Amino acid sequence: MILSDEAATRALGRAIAAALQHGEAICLYGPLGAGKSTLARALVRALTTPDEEVPSPTFTLVQFYEGARLNVAHFDLYRLSDPDEAYEIGLDEALEDGAAIIEWPERLEGRLPSDRLDVEISMGPDADSREARLVPYGAWEGRGLDV
Repeated sequence: MILSDEAATRALGRAIAAALQHGEAICLYGPLGAGKSTLARALVRALTTPDEEVPSPTFTLVQFYEGARLNVAHFDLYRLSDPDEAYEIGLDEALEDGAAIIEWPERLEGRLPSDRLDVEISMGPDADSREARLVPYGAWEGRGLDV
Protein backbone atom coordinates (compact mmCIF):
# COMPACT_ATOMS: atom_id res chain seq x y z
CA MET A 1 0.00 0.00 0.00
CA ILE A 2 1.38 3.41 -0.98
CA LEU A 3 1.13 6.20 1.60
CA SER A 4 1.40 9.28 -0.58
CA ASP A 5 1.87 11.73 2.32
CA GLU A 6 1.59 12.18 6.07
CA ALA A 7 -2.21 12.47 5.83
CA ALA A 8 -2.35 9.01 4.25
CA THR A 9 -0.19 7.63 7.09
CA ARG A 10 -2.58 9.15 9.64
CA ALA A 11 -5.57 7.66 7.78
CA LEU A 12 -3.94 4.22 7.98
CA GLY A 13 -3.45 4.72 11.73
CA ARG A 14 -7.14 5.55 12.17
CA ALA A 15 -8.18 2.49 10.13
CA ILE A 16 -5.95 0.20 12.20
CA ALA A 17 -7.32 1.72 15.43
CA ALA A 18 -10.88 0.99 14.32
CA ALA A 19 -10.04 -2.70 13.83
CA LEU A 20 -7.76 -3.14 16.87
CA GLN A 21 -9.13 -5.40 19.62
CA HIS A 22 -8.30 -6.14 23.27
CA GLY A 23 -5.12 -8.20 23.69
CA GLU A 24 -3.68 -7.36 20.28
CA ALA A 25 -0.51 -5.59 19.20
CA ILE A 26 0.51 -3.42 16.29
CA CYS A 27 4.20 -3.92 15.49
CA LEU A 28 5.79 -1.07 13.53
CA TYR A 29 8.90 -1.83 11.48
CA GLY A 30 10.96 0.60 9.43
CA PRO A 31 14.04 2.77 9.42
CA LEU A 32 14.37 6.05 11.30
CA GLY A 33 12.21 8.68 9.62
CA ALA A 34 9.89 6.18 7.93
CA GLY A 35 6.79 7.40 9.75
CA LYS A 36 6.37 4.88 12.57
CA SER A 37 5.76 7.62 15.15
CA THR A 38 3.30 9.42 12.86
CA LEU A 39 1.33 6.20 12.44
CA ALA A 40 1.46 5.44 16.18
CA ARG A 41 0.35 8.98 17.08
CA ALA A 42 -2.65 8.74 14.72
CA LEU A 43 -3.57 5.36 16.15
CA VAL A 44 -3.43 6.62 19.75
CA ARG A 45 -5.45 9.73 18.90
CA ALA A 46 -8.10 7.62 17.16
CA LEU A 47 -8.47 5.56 20.35
CA THR A 48 -8.39 8.50 22.76
CA THR A 49 -9.05 12.09 21.62
CA PRO A 50 -8.00 13.94 18.45
CA ASP A 51 -5.88 16.39 20.46
CA GLU A 52 -4.27 13.80 22.77
CA GLU A 53 -0.66 14.67 23.61
CA VAL A 54 1.34 11.75 22.19
CA PRO A 55 5.05 12.21 22.85
CA SER A 56 7.49 9.69 21.47
CA PRO A 57 8.35 7.12 24.16
CA THR A 58 11.97 6.96 22.98
CA PHE A 59 13.32 7.88 26.42
CA THR A 60 10.48 6.70 28.67
CA LEU A 61 10.20 3.45 26.65
CA VAL A 62 6.41 3.30 27.13
CA GLN A 63 3.43 5.64 27.37
CA PHE A 64 0.00 4.45 28.54
CA TYR A 65 -3.30 5.91 27.31
CA GLU A 66 -6.90 5.36 28.38
CA GLY A 67 -9.37 5.19 25.53
CA ALA A 68 -13.15 5.12 25.57
CA ARG A 69 -13.23 1.73 23.82
CA LEU A 70 -9.73 0.43 24.43
CA ASN A 71 -6.67 1.30 26.50
CA VAL A 72 -3.43 1.34 24.56
CA ALA A 73 0.25 1.39 25.44
CA HIS A 74 2.85 2.79 23.03
CA PHE A 75 6.26 1.10 23.35
CA ASP A 76 9.51 2.24 21.72
CA LEU A 77 11.98 -0.61 22.12
CA TYR A 78 14.87 1.00 20.22
CA ARG A 79 17.07 1.29 23.32
CA LEU A 80 16.36 -2.19 24.71
CA SER A 81 19.22 -4.65 24.79
CA ASP A 82 17.28 -7.69 26.06
CA PRO A 83 13.76 -8.84 25.05
CA ASP A 84 12.90 -9.46 28.72
CA GLU A 85 13.09 -5.70 29.32
CA ALA A 86 9.91 -5.15 27.27
CA TYR A 87 8.01 -7.46 29.59
CA GLU A 88 9.61 -5.84 32.66
CA ILE A 89 8.22 -2.45 31.59
CA GLY A 90 4.70 -3.81 31.14
CA LEU A 91 4.11 -5.39 27.72
CA ASP A 92 2.14 -8.32 29.16
CA GLU A 93 0.07 -5.99 31.35
CA ALA A 94 -0.62 -3.68 28.41
CA LEU A 95 -2.04 -6.58 26.42
CA GLU A 96 -4.10 -7.74 29.41
CA ASP A 97 -5.51 -4.23 29.95
CA GLY A 98 -5.98 -3.27 26.30
CA ALA A 99 -3.66 -3.23 23.29
CA ALA A 100 -0.08 -2.30 22.42
CA ILE A 101 1.71 -0.38 19.70
CA ILE A 102 5.32 -1.51 19.45
CA GLU A 103 8.01 0.42 17.60
CA TRP A 104 11.22 -1.52 16.93
CA PRO A 105 9.59 -4.93 17.64
CA GLU A 106 12.64 -6.71 16.25
CA ARG A 107 14.18 -6.07 19.69
CA LEU A 108 11.84 -8.78 21.03
CA GLU A 109 13.85 -11.41 19.11
CA GLY A 110 10.97 -13.72 18.24
CA ARG A 111 8.95 -13.12 21.43
CA LEU A 112 6.25 -11.12 19.66
CA PRO A 113 2.60 -11.25 20.71
CA SER A 114 0.75 -13.92 18.73
CA ASP A 115 -2.25 -11.70 17.89
CA ARG A 116 -0.66 -8.85 16.00
CA LEU A 117 -0.53 -6.81 12.84
CA ASP A 118 2.97 -6.16 11.56
CA VAL A 119 3.23 -2.89 9.65
CA GLU A 120 6.43 -2.67 7.64
CA ILE A 121 7.06 0.89 6.44
CA SER A 122 9.67 1.70 3.85
CA MET A 123 10.65 4.91 2.10
CA GLY A 124 8.72 5.61 -1.10
CA PRO A 125 9.92 6.84 -4.48
CA ASP A 126 9.78 10.49 -3.39
CA ALA A 127 10.60 12.31 -0.14
CA ASP A 128 7.00 12.43 1.16
CA SER A 129 5.73 8.98 0.22
CA ARG A 130 6.05 5.70 2.05
CA GLU A 131 5.10 2.13 1.31
CA ALA A 132 3.37 0.06 3.98
CA ARG A 133 3.13 -3.71 3.97
CA LEU A 134 0.60 -5.19 6.42
CA VAL A 135 1.19 -8.72 7.69
CA PRO A 136 -1.50 -10.21 9.98
CA TYR A 137 -0.92 -12.90 12.63
CA GLY A 138 -3.30 -14.77 14.90
CA ALA A 139 -6.60 -12.94 15.41
CA TRP A 140 -5.65 -10.41 12.71
CA GLU A 141 -5.62 -13.06 9.96
CA GLY A 142 -8.53 -12.53 7.59
CA ARG A 143 -9.55 -9.21 9.16
CA GLY A 144 -9.98 -6.39 6.69
CA LEU A 145 -9.23 -2.72 7.16
CA ASP A 146 -11.40 0.12 5.95
CA VAL A 147 -8.68 2.36 4.50
